Amino acid sequence: MEQVFPFTRSVSVAPLPGTPLYLPESTAPTSDQSTTLGAIGSLEVRLASNQRDIHRAQRLRYAVFYQEMSAKPTVMHKVLRRDFDRYDAICDHLLVLDHDAPPDPRTGGPAIVGTYRLLSQDVAQANGGFYTAGEYQIDKLVSARPDLKFLELGRSCVLKPYRTKRTVELLWHGIWSYVVQRKIDVLFGCASLDGTDPEALALPLSFLHHFAGADPAWSVRAVDERYAPMNLIAKDQINQKQALRSLPPLIKGYLRLGGMIGDGAVVDHQFGTTDVLILLPVEKISKRYISYYGEDASRRAN
Repeated sequence: MEQVFPFTRSVSVAPLPGTPLYLPESTAPTSDQSTTLGAIGSLEVRLASNQRDIHRAQRLRYAVFYQEMSAKPTVMHKVLRRDFDRYDAICDHLLVLDHDAPPDPRTGGPAIVGTYRLLSQDVAQANGGFYTAGEYQIDKLVSARPDLKFLELGRSCVLKPYRTKRTVELLWHGIWSYVVQRKIDVLFGCASLDGTDPEALALPLSFLHHFAGADPAWSVRAVDERYAPMNLIAKDQINQKQALRSLPPLIKGYLRLGGMIGDGAVVDHQFGTTDVLILLPVEKISKRYISYYGEDASRRAN
């Protein structure tokens, strides 16, 4: 299967009322009771079951976003050597673990090699909203679709040696299991292109605008103060093959699923990226992907 995970990090935000800026270390042992959502060989996908699991995911994110990539850490990020924001305490955290890798030196548990953060609509609305609202006017779409259940995806991260078909397939299976179990109707989140100069990204941004823009009924605009135009090259002037080659593989894969692009890009200087919004109603997901994983997400389930 194609790689299908473009969702990326959110901007730094203030703590939620009553929520610590970061989750303190827990002395409780790591639980082994979390339900496995799927497995391929030595790899397992499940949800984090306690604070220690979340800390391990945050350390993985720090290693990838701040040490491998070009994100700019705050002083607290550097001290803790974890990537965190106010939403970590309220989100579900999807984990991919490798039972054949050397165990985590802090906990002795299996190594976490991939992670994804999931924020459901009911939890978001009870805790100040979605973090994507800092970049896009997502609340307008949610309010206009009261009959649908939305799920926000973010903080996707995989260790470099594990950026393979097998790991991405397992991550997608975990998300699909979550969607099926909770009867989610719409997935959304931000996708990133490297660089903070939209003019330098004119070809991929214009291609996404002209050929993958959301239907009017689903269109979501970037917030006015951060809006960057994507219509930088006329549609008839775009070399589509060249444009496709310029897109990150994760975005291309997600478009194959049926994903649509929001209106306007947003420059994220903290992470050194230019973000676009991906919208994916479950009803629009390509049937071949649903068949591959099973309508009840049973294909990789133990």
